Amino acid sequence: MFAITSNNEGETRAIAARLASLVRPGDVIVLAGPLGSGKTAFAGGLAAGLGVQRRVTSPSFVLMRSYDDGFVPFIHVDVYRLSTLGEFSDLDVFEEGRKGVVAIEWGDAVGAVLPLDHLSVNFDVLGDEARLLRFEPAGAWSDRPLGELVV
Repeated sequence: MFAITSNNEGETRAIAARLASLVRPGDVIVLAGPLGSGKTAFAGGLAAGLGVQRRVTSPSFVLMRSYDDGFVPFIHVDVYRLSTLGEFSDLDVFEEGRKGVVAIEWGDAVGAVLPLDHLSVNFDVLGDEARLLRFEPAGAWSDRPLGELVV
């Protein structure tokens, strides 16, 4: 595990933008933490680091948004409103994202169907804006230099 403290939303976005330099097509990033902890801001920073020009918004009601204007496709998923793993499977997220990067908000809820190789980012609220971001690599992610996220 690797942890970084972010003092505000701008820092959270910047950390995620730096993570973009470590991702590869087919990667899955799981974002977990309480409501309002910075998951969508992190997804927006990751997308910006991947060259996405459009504003990234929460896919809470549409469940999944695809952004194809970056260096690789970016698939942003929010599973908060799903009741079953079957509903998640119906979205065909991993097939949609096999040539890009997938970020799944509330992704800990679908842990049973995640690929072996994924990165979990857990958000702990420390104060009004401060967050502790805990990076937990699984599979091939264990070999990536997450220490590069610190400036």
